[in-house]
Amino acid sequence: MLAIVAGLAASPALAQSTVTDGQKLAFDRGKGNCLTCHVIKGGDLPGTIGPELKDIKAKYPDRNDLVAILFDETKRNPQSMMPPFGRNRILTEQEISAIVDFLQTL
Repeated sequence: MLAIVAGLAASPALAQSTVTDGQKLAFDRGKGNCLTCHVIKGGDLPGTIGPELKDIKAKYPDRNDLVAILFDETKRNPQSMMPPFGRNRILTEQEISAIVDFLQTL
């Protein structure tokens, strides 16, 4: 029972950790590189090729939709300029999940 309670207590910290990791990846010019194309609150020198990333949870209530976009947006939109981060193994599934956790806070 104590392990279950301890696990629940650690849960918010773990969630915050993945949000922080996701933000780092999204802002990392050598990894997620989201700022090259998107305006994101808190980011420096954003691009304007893609839409501003705000109100994400309202736009994409199902996190799996965001995961799919990051994994390979060309499946949904063949004309997309967004790199297929998962398909091309630029980002791991864990990294994509962390970025989605971050995006859902915007």
